Amino acid sequence: MSRQPVRICRTVVVCALVLVGCTSRGGDPGDPPGPAAESTARPQAATSPAPTAAVDIDPAKAPTTGAEAAALVREVIPQPSAFGPGAVRRTPYEGDPRRWPVLADDCVWRQQALPADILATLSRSYEIPAGGGRGPLRLSAVVTVHRTAEQADWENAEVLEEMMRCPAQQLRADEVITSLNDVPNAFGDSGNEYADDTLTELGSYTSAEVGGPHPYLWEQSRVDRFTLAVSAKGSEGWSRQDLFDRLRDPHVGMRTRLSAAVRPSTPEPAGSTEDDHR
Repeated sequence: MSRQPVRICRTVVVCALVLVGCTSRGGDPGDPPGPAAESTARPQAATSPAPTAAVDIDPAKAPTTGAEAAALVREVIPQPSAFGPGAVRRTPYEGDPRRWPVLADDCVWRQQALPADILATLSRSYEIPAGGGRGPLRLSAVVTVHRTAEQADWENAEVLEEMMRCPAQQLRADEVITSLNDVPNAFGDSGNEYADDTLTELGSYTSAEVGGPHPYLWEQSRVDRFTLAVSAKGSEGWSRQDLFDRLRDPHVGMRTRLSAAVRPSTPEPAGSTEDDHR
């Protein structure tokens, strides 16, 4: 099952408890510094203000209907080959786009109807089959389009609340993730120059099939009203670094395709003529 959060009011508590990671935070990278002590040093050259968003969104290109959002999701979500050699589709390959996994009070994930604040979402499941002394590696990707950037921000913040509320979570009857620890980074923090918010969740995965505990990894990024996530559930012979390596390219690819689809078009240079392009 694809692991994905749902918005609830408890997220307000998360923003109070977690000092980084919520977009509605103080101390944004673009905020001016506090007063400096007097100095006799020569004035420094003026610098350009820091950008306030990871990607400029063209409102005319952003989806406004469920059909438009569903088409964009399918354009952005990766194919199995994005996860590297040997990756194939799992069965079922795609989740039901009309439903949404919710972490209940008993820390068990269950499917519910899609919330009204989401235009479209899609999850896919992949696998690198067992071989070469390694067990199977289970992989997933999820792309979600919210109606607003604020609603997408709540989704990211909810992942933090879930980890604090349920450090052990049951995915299926025979699958559990434990010892969860989340590392959030806002735009401009810790090398994050590509998303408004990012979140890395680390933990351990155990199932009836592969035993455990084995490494577990979930990575999610938010760009405006879009959230993009990938995950990996390890087994015998897979290190945590292996999971990072397998998720890097598909995650970057999703952000690249999303940016290409929704960013403003580059205007023609002033004075450009047809002859300039010959």
